[in-house]
Amino acid sequence: MTAGDFDDGFLARLGALYDAYVDGYRDADRKLPPMMQLKREHTAFVVANAKAVVDGENFESHLARVSLAAAWLHDTGRYEQLKRYDTFRDSDSVDHAVFSHDIVRKKGWLDACDPSVRDAILNAVLWHNRRDLPPCGDPVTLSAAHVVRDADKLDIFRVLEHQVATTDWRSDCRAFWNLPTTAEPNPKVVEAILDGNPVDYQNIRSLADFVLIQVGWMVSGLHYDTTRKLAAERGHLAFRRDFLHQITDSPFVDRICDFAARSMNA
Repeated sequence: MTAGDFDDGFLARLGALYDAYVDGYRDADRKLPPMMQLKREHTAFVVANAKAVVDGENFESHLARVSLAAAWLHDTGRYEQLKRYDTFRDSDSVDHAVFSHDIVRKKGWLDACDPSVRDAILNAVLWHNRRDLPPCGDPVTLSAAHVVRDADKLDIFRVLEHQVATTDWRSDCRAFWNLPTTAEPNPKVVEAILDGNPVDYQNIRSLADFVLIQVGWMVSGLHYDTTRKLAAERGHLAFRRDFLHQITDSPFVDRICDFAARSMNA
């Protein structure tokens, strides 16, 4: 990128740099390993979701570009994470947000940007998977971080539904951190959601917990009205209620899902 460029072509140039980087993980037949292909598709959907959010929230063009750039880059580290550790579970490998931030910074893809723009994008990448955003006095950084977090969650909803519909997830549960598929929900997960609090990822012990944490996002984890509207329109809560009934007899399923429905309509 030419020094100072942050024009209408910025996102296309950034996307080209990202794709060139991902191409380095392709085999001789130009194919990505299946789990990496999943992440490349995920990135495209997150960018599309971010575009829907910034449009729905009527962001001005500068803030929209910062947000969309962060959406492009948020999972850059996933490919190297899978190559090195054969897992997407951060607790068994590396914090993928930190990894992504560091790779993007070292690649210098944003060096031509104004420092305030570069830092806003990098921090949005760094913070996209944190339970809570750290204190920050820059509204551009905070808004972009919230967009990426919302857009990421919207596509994680889609990914779970796609995996359930198209894979033998009971025998190959890699996309769900290889969690036990029949264990009951962790009471700590249930308690956090019903209290309206974020779930500590260390408490995720089963597939039921993995799904419940996503229901918990619909209670307290979606920042923008546009995001909550999209989640409702796409039927993500109804899918999770039905799927949870397939994998657990917990009496808390309907109670938590009803709570999420009220929260999204509030």
